[in-house]
Amino acid sequence: MNEHARTFIAYLQTLQEKQDLGALAELRRSLAFEPGSYPRAFPYVERFVAKDMHESDARRLALYVVAGLFAVHPQAAGHSFAAAFGRLAQLRKASTEHEYSRSIERRFIALLEADADTLHTHLRHAISLLKASEIGLDYARLLDDAALWMNHRIDVSRLRQRWARDFYRAAQAQAEKPNENPEGDMQ
Repeated sequence: MNEHARTFIAYLQTLQEKQDLGALAELRRSLAFEPGSYPRAFPYVERFVAKDMHESDARRLALYVVAGLFAVHPQAAGHSFAAAFGRLAQLRKASTEHEYSRSIERRFIALLEADADTLHTHLRHAISLLKASEIGLDYARLLDDAALWMNHRIDVSRLRQRWARDFYRAAQAQAEKPNENPEGDMQ
């Protein structure tokens, strides 16, 4: 994770802490548009865009996507997006909503199949689900990952595999912790 991403997320957290509802509303509203195309979001994001960056640069677009997602659900945590979404699946599986857990997994698979142009739409829906369950995530890491994913010149298969590992490990975390001691005897 790079310092630029951490600085940007710290700025977004400042907007949240100051309860700058106007700024957060504009950033949320920006999610209804193509990334980087909503002029009312420019004052909050363009200051973090490098001077030599083209308007369709993946990093610039990712800044807009993550700013909007943060404005929807400003709950930061140390978990990757995929681990947070896996945690959501695990929570649903542990409750009476087992069918909903499968729905979460199907949504995650669809997200993994997303291309650079549709990733933001899948993330927007996923963030809404995380918000409903009050599960936070590491937005700086999501920014770095989204910038890679949205770059048409990069093969994101390794990133997809990492997200899949994070998701399934988190989704199975509690299921694999039966009441056993280290020797395997049931307690």
